[in-house]
Amino acid sequence: MKAFSYARPGTPEAAAALAQRPGAKFIGGGTNLLDLMKLEIEQPTQLIDVNRLGLDKIEPAPGGGLRIGATVRNADLAADERVRTSYPVLARALLAGASGQLRNKATTAGNLLQRTRCYYFYDTARPCNKREPGSGCSAMQGFNRIHAIVGTSAQCIATHPSDMAVAMRVLDADVETVSASGAKRVIPIADFHRLPGNTPHIETSLQPGEIITAVTLPAPLPGTQIYRKVRDRASYAFALVSVAAIVDTTAGNIRSARLAFGGVAHQPWRVAKAEAVLEGATQRDRSSDAAADLVLAGAKGFGHNDFKIPLLRRTLRAVLAEA
Repeated sequence: MKAFSYARPGTPEAAAALAQRPGAKFIGGGTNLLDLMKLEIEQPTQLIDVNRLGLDKIEPAPGGGLRIGATVRNADLAADERVRTSYPVLARALLAGASGQLRNKATTAGNLLQRTRCYYFYDTARPCNKREPGSGCSAMQGFNRIHAIVGTSAQCIATHPSDMAVAMRVLDADVETVSASGAKRVIPIADFHRLPGNTPHIETSLQPGEIITAVTLPAPLPGTQIYRKVRDRASYAFALVSVAAIVDTTAGNIRSARLAFGGVAHQPWRVAKAEAVLEGATQRDRSSDAAADLVLAGAKGFGHNDFKIPLLRRTLRAVLAEA
């Protein structure tokens, strides 16, 4: 591990000002960053501790929603009675992620900002455009079982590993930020994570030095909320395919559906046209297959991960049957 300095600012604005320095990184729980530092993938010159900025509260938001501070721990968020009652898809997604020990440390903002778990991103002996732009993507011709099938580019086929972010996407959460000047922004979760394109190393729409202060959920939505995660083992594993769903039904028919998918793209994947196809559907018709066709439009496997295409179809069918 390389030497670095350490700072503990007192306000989000002060933290953002420090983060404008080259090589500075925010640290909350450190559950991802410290691993990357040990492997010398991340080599920050300064760590900015955000744990004493007063961003650790879960509070009511205007309009009946919920405002979640950036440093609220994943375990505390999953256990909050308001989340369990009104946003069960979020609680279930959080509990499906990592281990209890990691959930006790991991923060809300850190979860959104965690980096890919691509094997080649973690292997500094292999080319990776995300780690070293322009060096190539080893996963394309390598072992790519966990990699993306939609939203990929010729530069990167990595997936975003977060379970929480998939639930946030189906809930239409907003990400609140502040800059060193005190300027505040609200970024819809749909616009927060970027597809790789030609710049896979730029993963979010955050500006340099900008710090997340909270995530806001809208008022609770009607319907059954489900989070289904398909993975290689029952715990402590990332999703091969996951589905966050909010499905409102009446008399056996679907009135409305919201669907977000994890494990298949560089960001939580949501397709509005697929949701629209399901309106009025019953369990007996083929709307599930039509919705899957739209979700998978342009999907491409890279050999080892070809199975994800039929797996997504089956997982969606199972989620709608459960709803």
